[in-house]
Amino acid sequence: MAGNFKTALELAPGHNEAPFAKHEFEDRLTRVRQLMSERGIDLLFAMSPESIYYLSGFQGEWYQAQSGRDFPPTSGIAVHADHDRTIHFETPSEAVLATIGTVSEDIRIFPIEARRDGLPFILSELKSQGWLSGTIGLELHNYRPNPQVSARYVAGFEAEAVTVVDATDVVRDARHIKSPLEMAALEQAARIADIGMAAARDAIGPGVTELEVFGELVAAMARAGGEFSGILPPVMSGFRSNCLHPLASRKVLAHGERVNVDLCGVYKRYHANLCRSFWIGDPPDDVAELHEKAIGAYSIIEEMLKPGLPVLNLLEAVNGYYAEQGILEHSYWSGGYELGIAFPPDWVGAFIYDLSMTGPGEVFKANTVVNHECNFFSPRGLGISATIETFFFHDEDARIVSAHPRNLQVLPS
Repeated sequence: MAGNFKTALELAPGHNEAPFAKHEFEDRLTRVRQLMSERGIDLLFAMSPESIYYLSGFQGEWYQAQSGRDFPPTSGIAVHADHDRTIHFETPSEAVLATIGTVSEDIRIFPIEARRDGLPFILSELKSQGWLSGTIGLELHNYRPNPQVSARYVAGFEAEAVTVVDATDVVRDARHIKSPLEMAALEQAARIADIGMAAARDAIGPGVTELEVFGELVAAMARAGGEFSGILPPVMSGFRSNCLHPLASRKVLAHGERVNVDLCGVYKRYHANLCRSFWIGDPPDDVAELHEKAIGAYSIIEEMLKPGLPVLNLLEAVNGYYAEQGILEHSYWSGGYELGIAFPPDWVGAFIYDLSMTGPGEVFKANTVVNHECNFFSPRGLGISATIETFFFHDEDARIVSAHPRNLQVLPS
């Protein structure tokens, strides 16, 4: 890679399109370094797409996550607790993208002869920088890199007489509390989610396939400035609506069927989740009744929502309501999880809450965003009553962000 490649790389700084201003990333780096110091970590080497994006703004379509062995995932960003800058390590293939898409000022590109395996180069550069000592944190609970590559990184760092620890939660914990710019991006994501759901509603009808509905909602969100989401938005109809995670298929929608749509609006990689149930024609009375009872929980939630709300208080109030309504035994899941930066294959954040895992001291913190799932199996195998909302917790208040109706929406047949 020489000649015209060098020309493109020289021109790249003039085409920078980082998603946020430099000061935003400086604040993020400060938060990460504070957490590192609190946890006794001298050097963090971040390799998950979400962490790399959080620290630099880098985003791409390919992270070598499931590629052949000749394409190991080895790029990442080094953060030292004692230095207010990062070192961004990349392959030659992504040199231009890293230059135009990030705020990284120190980008070190693997030598061309070692472009597929950057570990020796990374270790050498960190050692020459004086950063290769003390306790090194790796993100061992992330899918990138895979277990074999991860083991090589552990062995490589340990060979330099350093202590290696799992530091997966450092950036995850820093990401949990959102900045004003992140909250603004999430507002845009919620707006885009409503546009996508409206497009799905308008596309549903007899003779249409699930894939056609999928295509319409994705196109509508793209036209509104939305990006691809961390999970392919499922469209589930007929008996398939008894599942919440099938891929949209060539199944043809028919009169008398439920159609569930679960999607995220995405803006600057920030996700806002929304799920709704539709019915082609008139739904059976018992199906409609169960749905109305299920979504009634959101009226209780809206009265309770505020920053600092104990998570167990919300969960116990909701489950108590379900028990009173006689539908608790039909629950698929009652709970939720953090939303924010996400890349495929997931948009489920690190903070997850339900009665099986939430502790007594947990609260919904200010400047966080979570979803809440209200999903119940309907009578006679007629699908899941699926309703998911996204909650925004600000400094002084909290709210449900979607304007899309929650009722079982009856569509013409």
